[in-house]
Amino acid sequence: MSDWTVTQSPAAGRRPRALSPLREHLRDTFWFAPLAAMVAVFVVWLAAQALDTAIVEALQKDGDYETLDELLRFADDAKAVVSAVASAMMTFIGVVFSISLVAVQMASGQFTPRVVRLFVRSRITKATFAIFLATFVLSLLVLTSFDTAEDARAVTTVPLVQSVLTLCMVALSLLLFVLYVNTTLRLMRISYVIARIAAESFRVTASMPVSADGPDTPDLGTATAWVPHEGRAGVLRDVHITRLVRTARKHGVTLRLIPRIGDFVVPGTPLLAVHGGAAPPRRALRYTISVGVERTYHQDLGFGLRQLSDIALRALSPAINDPTTAVQALDRVVQFLAALSRRPLDAALHRDRGGVVRLVQPVPGWTELVDLGFTEVRGCAVGSPQVSRRMLAGLDDLLLLAPPERSEPLMRHRELLHQAVDRAEQFPSDRAFALHPDRQGIG
Repeated sequence: MSDWTVTQSPAAGRRPRALSPLREHLRDTFWFAPLAAMVAVFVVWLAAQALDTAIVEALQKDGDYETLDELLRFADDAKAVVSAVASAMMTFIGVVFSISLVAVQMASGQFTPRVVRLFVRSRITKATFAIFLATFVLSLLVLTSFDTAEDARAVTTVPLVQSVLTLCMVALSLLLFVLYVNTTLRLMRISYVIARIAAESFRVTASMPVSADGPDTPDLGTATAWVPHEGRAGVLRDVHITRLVRTARKHGVTLRLIPRIGDFVVPGTPLLAVHGGAAPPRRALRYTISVGVERTYHQDLGFGLRQLSDIALRALSPAINDPTTAVQALDRVVQFLAALSRRPLDAALHRDRGGVVRLVQPVPGWTELVDLGFTEVRGCAVGSPQVSRRMLAGLDDLLLLAPPERSEPLMRHRELLHQAVDRAEQFPSDRAFALHPDRQGIG
């Protein structure tokens, strides 16, 4: 039996669910959605232009020049509207960009620099920028479609469909602008930021294999080979589980990831331990490991707790002195730990379609998660009864939810908090007040 706890997929014979690091990385970028929107609107414009040309040709073929004259008069009015739209959209884009910069600056300074990721990953922000840029590009393209001919018999196209499409894009832009302002104002409120962090953390938990203990837990034995990290140094953001499982199955081995997701790796350090055979060739492991400059939510179980702890620490700093925000962060810390209180941790087992373990991925253990959520905040909670009372209430709730074998780190933090408050508070009444559990801090 190996010395780590393992988990397995819901069905041993089921192929591991494909996780897409590329999709997650694109969500962390800001260029993809606007670029895709501009390419898409160019394709739509080509189709609309072809439709306008077909309409003009059909009217000329039928000899309906009276309708063509009306369309030409409509085109003169539409050209003025489209020109106004083209100039106004650049102003709109500047306003949205300015609002985003102010929101990001405020969030980074008041909460933690790591919450900037929430603004980058915001779908409504990306959609707003994408539609604004697409509307601007479309208006420029439509302006090139206006025919200078004044005779209905010589005209080649009248941008009727294109003008209507531009007006629809303007209406969509206005709607998105209202939604964007509402979303940005919500993201500037710490309650919603903390809730978003918690939601992202629970998505990581949901993507992990369902835990199961059983006699089929494998004993991997001694590693037969090692695969070092090659490439740039950085934070291990995620691994492509499906490719690693497929590679291990093809070569008849089991791979064990040495660093955890979120660890900083440097070239030459062991990255994968191979059990049961020789190491797969490097080309087979290409594009299975992603290294970046910062941690991401994808596959990183402790990243949410890290951000919640940072927010609480920033709130308790002398410069901000906002214990209520620290209490709100502790609410989510307790919620997250409660969800994991009875779930086997320490490692996740990923099996191939035959039910054979092919990849062992380390994840934080219970003690590490409890320490991450409470240690630093506990050190700053002394002198803030609101925080100490909330932390004690949270620890008591977790002691009720967690199995007895997981109570040690909770009891340790509870005792350390008692000792710190006893040393800091001079009067017994103050000590009794600060050590009275309260889920609202000072409700």
